[in-house]
Amino acid sequence: MSERYAHFKALDVKQEGRLLRVMLNRPESLNSISGDIQEELISIWPLIRRDESVGAVLLTGAGRSFSAGGDIKMMAERAANPFNGAQFIGGLMQRVKALLAAILDVEQPIVCALQGHAMGLGATLALCCDVTIAADDAVIADSHVAIGLVPGDGGTLIWPLLLPINQAKYYLMTGERITGVQAAEMGMVLKSVPADELAAAAEEVALKLANGPTLAVRWTKYSVNQLLRDRVHSLLDISVLLEGASYLSDDHRNATAAFVERKPATYMGS
Repeated sequence: MSERYAHFKALDVKQEGRLLRVMLNRPESLNSISGDIQEELISIWPLIRRDESVGAVLLTGAGRSFSAGGDIKMMAERAANPFNGAQFIGGLMQRVKALLAAILDVEQPIVCALQGHAMGLGATLALCCDVTIAADDAVIADSHVAIGLVPGDGGTLIWPLLLPINQAKYYLMTGERITGVQAAEMGMVLKSVPADELAAAAEEVALKLANGPTLAVRWTKYSVNQLLRDRVHSLLDISVLLEGASYLSDDHRNATAAFVERKPATYMGS
């Protein structure tokens, strides 16, 4: 493996021929996209884009889940104490835009093997890959609303492109969960397979792309991704701004506290 990936810790990175395997490697936190995982995800994609030895990327998650999304316990601690809202929202906008822009700018195709749960930003990460294959029993949801948040860090970007608009709004406004089988039937993922066949199925697709005609594959992807890049510029600022504002709400504070205390949340609309 190239030394350019040796410093990653929260991501387990291995190269086999022209295939680069990137694994979210914080199973103890269900690979929540916060802290070091978030920082490494932001920094790794520009390196991959410039690496001519990589033909495709296979993105996976260690342990029981692909990614549980945000760290709700950390959110509850922050919400329970005074914090600088303006500074927080500004930082949120920078991190979200940096992560999504970096993923969408990678010319090499990214194949995601989705097992267990993909929630919130974890679902966005999986669904923004070029090809997503899910385990039949995987669970996908944009769970922001359940903790009183706007799904601004990518949910409003990708779900309306994968589903009819009213279906997308329903799932974003309710946070209702979708199985891997349902996601395949709805066209959100390429296909679903039994969990014990997921690794082989995803690897087969990734190798096919990695060893295909490099320029044709890359430039086809890059051309289609212009649609997503345009949506990032037109949509993401307002979506993340509204998500940031919802972090300051009583609903968010009450919902995260209820999550930690393992009791139903009460929403007051404030």
